[in-house]
Amino acid sequence: MELISKYFPSLSEKQSGQFARLLELYPEWNSRINVISRKDIEHLEERHVLHSMSVAKVIQFNPGTWIMDAGTGGGLPGIPLAILHPESEFVLVDSIGKKIHVADSIIKELELANASALNCRYEDLKQPYDFILGRAVTNIADFSAKLKKLIIKKGNNSLENGFLYLKGGDFEEELANLQAKWTVYPLSDYFSEEYFVTKKLLHLY
Repeated sequence: MELISKYFPSLSEKQSGQFARLLELYPEWNSRINVISRKDIEHLEERHVLHSMSVAKVIQFNPGTWIMDAGTGGGLPGIPLAILHPESEFVLVDSIGKKIHVADSIIKELELANASALNCRYEDLKQPYDFILGRAVTNIADFSAKLKKLIIKKGNNSLENGFLYLKGGDFEEELANLQAKWTVYPLSDYFSEEYFVTKKLLHLY
């Protein structure tokens, strides 16, 4: 919890407890179902949980906001963000049943009333959302093309409704032909650890 406490010092007692339990649950589940690479699990707090929480450095979702985590895998970034935003609604979607089983089990263990897990292809969904999250899921242009029809046009947050996409390295080429606006937030602006030097959050709207 050292890094989480360092960068998010205002967590409630309940939230701190949920994050502490989260850091126990992922290694337990990962020993049975591989949702995080074996060599990366020792860096769980920094490279997965804190990386997921980085979205909250750019936007604090207002109560009543609906967010889809597309291609969530074992529940990242959706579960950490659901802990941070208990009055927003998170729907975690993945087509791989065993991964969504992990996400669903962790949601229930943490008693996250504002999160749910769906085992389906995100392209098949019809429900609209204010924001759609992605964490290095696929090519950004393909990702946004398949899901832009689900973005609610009018929003009530500090950022315009759209996509929030976590990715490393350069992705300007992927954006070159998009008929959309975007803003790139380097995560090194918010975190001093070396891991975040190449990490960015893309807001596509």
